[in-house]
Amino acid sequence: MSIIKHLLQRFRSVRLGLVAVLLVALLVTGCGGNDGSNKNAGSDKPVLTFADVSWDSVQVHNRIAGFIIEHGYGYPECQYTFGDSLPLLQGLSKGSIDIYMEVWADNYRDAWEEILANGTVKKLGTNFPDAPQGWYVPTYMIEGDAERGIKPLAPDLKSVNDLARYGELFADPEVPNKGRFHNSPPGWKVTDYNQAKINAYGLDKTFNVFSTGSEAALTTSMVSAYEKGKPWLGYYWEPTWVMGKLSMTLLEEPEYDQSAWNENRGCAYPDAEVLIGINSKLEENAPEIIAFLKNYATTLEHNNDFLAYMSDNDGKADAAAVYFLKKYPDVWKSWIPADVGAKVAEALEEVK
Repeated sequence: MSIIKHLLQRFRSVRLGLVAVLLVALLVTGCGGNDGSNKNAGSDKPVLTFADVSWDSVQVHNRIAGFIIEHGYGYPECQYTFGDSLPLLQGLSKGSIDIYMEVWADNYRDAWEEILANGTVKKLGTNFPDAPQGWYVPTYMIEGDAERGIKPLAPDLKSVNDLARYGELFADPEVPNKGRFHNSPPGWKVTDYNQAKINAYGLDKTFNVFSTGSEAALTTSMVSAYEKGKPWLGYYWEPTWVMGKLSMTLLEEPEYDQSAWNENRGCAYPDAEVLIGINSKLEENAPEIIAFLKNYATTLEHNNDFLAYMSDNDGKADAAAVYFLKKYPDVWKSWIPADVGAKVAEALEEVK
């Protein structure tokens, strides 16, 4: 199956998932709190609940952590509550959610700072060090691809400051005298930011900002060009499954500077902060899990890798979690005591 066909299937499944998001958004704040009394019969350990937010990477992280908690630490089967970011963040504060593996703090800074300040939640550290976003081109445009017979068309293209020389290379079929920049969908904040960046870098005379209309259309435009070995320039972000499949290069921008950003967005995007958050009662109810989660850390490469695997395996987060655990034992074993790691390794041997 081509990546394009698979892409269309992925976005159809996302639309169905949005219905579930709306339902959970109505229900999660009414759930009873998990005060440590939520235990399986015959077990003195609580059932831990994860915030299963509506994107793939967090769902995989939930199941990586869940597998270790269940098989390594002997906890009952974990629960995964599906929903949107803010309702689940409220659930974390109220105690119906125990663990939030990807808190994108910059996306809801005020709400996050408020529940940190009132002491109902705590942050345990960073899940992965950075989640870059910006302007990408296929790497074969710079380095070529001998296996596909593609020669490097822009070997000196490294930064946004080089783009003015390559307008014709990215020719826009609808505006032949300009290159095409594929922007994010209307309504996203970054869509306006990208237009401002085009102006700040003096590229408005060389490039036409093309509205892709939707996330699916943006991704499809990139994948379609990539499969044909054609030039492509546009906005994207990581980690994502498509970045795990394609070799794309993020163009350099001037280093992020608050004053430049405030003036005209003429610098790199600020680094995204992706944290692990817990309900504060977890420190009392499951102290050994706190130690584990404080050590939990992955890289951007890990995330792109397991997301690509997930994309190839019917979007199953459980399968992607097992894939990660089997491929990167040295990583997750560094998070936990040796005896716990031995139990996890034994459980993995039984998973086909």
